[in-house]
Amino acid sequence: MAERLDFTGQVVVITGAGQGVGRAYARELAGRGAKVVINDLGGTTRGEGGDVGVAEAAAAEIRAGGGEAVADGNTVATPEGGAALIKTALDAFGKVDALICNAGILRDVTFANLEWPNLDASIAVNLLSAFYVGQPAFKAMREQGAGGRMLFTSSASGLYGQFGQTNYAAAKTGIWGLTRTLGLEGAKYDIKVNAVAPIATTRLSRGGDDAPASDPRSPANIAPLAAVLCHPSCPSTGEIFQVGIGFFGRVKMEVTDGYVLKPGETADDLFAHWEEVRSSPSREIGAGGASILPLLRERLGTDPFA
Repeated sequence: MAERLDFTGQVVVITGAGQGVGRAYARELAGRGAKVVINDLGGTTRGEGGDVGVAEAAAAEIRAGGGEAVADGNTVATPEGGAALIKTALDAFGKVDALICNAGILRDVTFANLEWPNLDASIAVNLLSAFYVGQPAFKAMREQGAGGRMLFTSSASGLYGQFGQTNYAAAKTGIWGLTRTLGLEGAKYDIKVNAVAPIATTRLSRGGDDAPASDPRSPANIAPLAAVLCHPSCPSTGEIFQVGIGFFGRVKMEVTDGYVLKPGETADDLFAHWEEVRSSPSREIGAGGASILPLLRERLGTDPFA
């Protein structure tokens, strides 16, 4: 039998943890001994209004089960709110070992009908909050000197696209770049950074109640990944995972072998070889801008930056 992933003594901050996937994360990690800071503004799925009672109810549930949890109702859509959330964790438990940025909103509309306030709100909650909460958490982990784990939230929309979600998808795609880059920056301090693209039936995804634990689409089926990626023993960093309905898989970035335009050739020649550009054999590209260099050197027959 596999060794149990124990979180005793670990402090985990989770945004959007009053309901849905975030609440499933909190239950999972608290059940493994983590001290949990449950952040939730308690607003609508559009990010409007607020009720700290949502976070308090989730924290009370964990305490009633013998766990340790505190509630936080700060917004994650501002730098001040992000800093206040991490201060809540430090004041309550003295440290931050892991951060899960899970909070999100939806303001779906087609691109032609998108109004800028709906773009701004979506970017603020779905992307900028990872910066606003992530930076103070990163600094706290760095100062503690014991490493740390950060888990950001992308989506299938951000990875593959989704009609009517340009604002949401653009924000969630930004999480990909943040994850890969911060994974590189965090290596020096043993701060490992990953992202998840969850598929589950929740208030946010379907506008109703969370799917029950017996349903394969339940948020509870997402939670095991958080236990793995937030555990101190997990070696992964700079990676993104598609998760849902019991499936767990890493999403990879690949580039085709492409076509090398020869001296004297033009756009006409490029178009004639377009299927090679699009569909020739591909290979995985790792994190960091320089990771594309081996492919360029091989295909060009020289070092383009020598």
